[in-house]
Amino acid sequence: MATKRVLATEKAKEVIARLKAEYGELIFHQSGGCCEGSYPHCFEKGGFLIGSNDVCIGEIEGCKFYMAGDQFEYWKHTQLTLDAMEGRAASFSLESVLDVGFFIHSRLYTEEEAKDLEPVERFN
Repeated sequence: MATKRVLATEKAKEVIARLKAEYGELIFHQSGGCCEGSYPHCFEKGGFLIGSNDVCIGEIEGCKFYMAGDQFEYWKHTQLTLDAMEGRAASFSLESVLDVGFFIHSRLYTEEEAKDLEPVERFN
């Protein structure tokens, strides 16, 4: 079984379920830019334009997780875990209406994990 590039904690999964019940299909995007760009953002599917340089690194709870291509080059050696905390984080992201914020934990892959990573989907 291939090593997943993105995971989610139980807390994050609970928030995703609440958001899906309210908004339907969702996507995540991690840009790494300024003005909240370091937080993962959650949008209604179709509510954010995926760029030609973006990379789909996997899915969490049926929601595709995208990352800007240049950001992926920095993080491609790490497994990301989406988590959630009480209090607002990224106000552009859907979970802000719940007074909850998503954030990322990361860790380097082991040598063994790095040999069998899930493929990414590039759009350019």
